[in-house]
Order: sequence, then structure tokens, then C-alpha cells
Amino acid sequence: MAKSGTSIRNQIRTLRFRHGEMTQQQLADQIGVTRQTVNAIEGGKYSPSLEVAFRIARVFGKPLEEVFQFVAPSG
Repeated sequence: MAKSGTSIRNQIRTLRFRHGEMTQQQLADQIGVTRQTVNAIEGGKYSPSLEVAFRIARVFGKPLEEVFQFVAPSG
């Protein structure tokens, strides 16, 4: 996983609440990671592996690009 300061944004929190107020633990159980991992990904502290990113998108029935967005650094 990448460290803090990544240029990846995500919609996980919004998607969890749109899916019956799914908890971080419920999402973690479905994708095979810990709740702490979901919290770190959702909070932008870490970027998920590609495999985990696809698992998250699959849970919500969304394309990867609707869950995660790359933000080019300004400069």
C-alpha cells in the first residue's frame, strides 16, 4: 500500500451509506481485509492494492473509476 499523500480519492464512505449504511466492518468482511484497512483506504491514508480496489468496486456494483479517482498533482 502507498503511504499518505497519494493522489487517489475515493467514494467509499458515500457508497457505504448508499448501501444500507454499511459499516466499515461489513465492507472489510466482504473484501477480506480488516476494518482498520478499510478505514485507512477510505480516509486516504493508504491506496489499496489493485485486487482490493476491484473487490471494493464489485461490492458496490460500480466501475473502478466511480469508486476511485486519480487526481493529478498541481504544479
